Amino acid sequence: MIKHLAALAAVLTLSFNAAADTYPSKAITLVVPFPPGGTVNLMGRLIADRMGSLLGQPVVVDNRAGAGGTIGAAYAAKAQADGYTLLMGSMGQAVQPLLYKKLSFNGNKAFTPVATFATVPNVLAVSTNTPAKNLSEFVAYAKAHPGGLNMASAGIGSINHLTGEMFESRANIKLTHIPYKGASPATTDLQAGQVNVLFANLPNVLPFAKSGKVRLLGIASDKRAAAIPEVPTFAEGGVKDVVVESWYGIMAPAGTSPAIVKKLQDTILAIAHERDFVAHLAEQGAYPYPNNAADFAKLMDMEVRRWTGIIQSAKISMD
Repeated sequence: MIKHLAALAAVLTLSFNAAADTYPSKAITLVVPFPPGGTVNLMGRLIADRMGSLLGQPVVVDNRAGAGGTIGAAYAAKAQADGYTLLMGSMGQAVQPLLYKKLSFNGNKAFTPVATFATVPNVLAVSTNTPAKNLSEFVAYAKAHPGGLNMASAGIGSINHLTGEMFESRANIKLTHIPYKGASPATTDLQAGQVNVLFANLPNVLPFAKSGKVRLLGIASDKRAAAIPEVPTFAEGGVKDVVVESWYGIMAPAGTSPAIVKKLQDTILAIAHERDFVAHLAEQGAYPYPNNAADFAKLMDMEVRRWTGIIQSAKISMD
């Protein structure tokens, strides 16, 4: 019996290695479960371009937006586990099972984490007609006018929404949540003054902050960002324990060959250390964030633990 098992293990190892040697032999599809215009799409296109160059086959971005990212995730989860359909993963994948009572796929168990490659800080952006020039003025105004400031988000349960809920809890204020169908329309209405507040990924609002169309009051990080060194952290502004940096990585359908996962992992980690790629990230206010498959899995578990309490206390759920 032991000899038979050893022989089977040897055959499986050879087949896994053979699969990796010939992979990829055709174009790869990277499913981005959000529309163009947001940070997930931006990061997906950055990594897809470099992956295609290193792997020798095109990596085609396929935007499949809707239902808080679950439509694209469901499509990727049900794809053949052969390495030719991948998912652009973000914090959304960690919280989807916490938000949605009914998913057409088995939550995070439907995917194999491959590697992360980038992270971006989240910032508090306000419209220029909002009566607050700094974080302390913002908190004071919000306390004096409960619900009087409208907070936009990319949708119920989005990272914008969850960061806002965390901030409200820590600062003891109340904002009025206005969900949008994506970060891009939310940012557009913020610039127009239709809404007051957006807890945004920095790349979404950086160009508009530089042009004076929105105002940045604080950053949800433990350090100031190189792209906006004048903007204080929330802790510096008096609101502690709100550190939310959005991360981005590649996931594969569960059951994908370990050899293919490793080849993809090694490719992504190599890209995350490239000088030109790091420079491109910096232009967007992002940082390299290389995590291998094992550490990516731990990161997902940590995010689930972190957001469970926030989602439950805010009573956020999706049918």
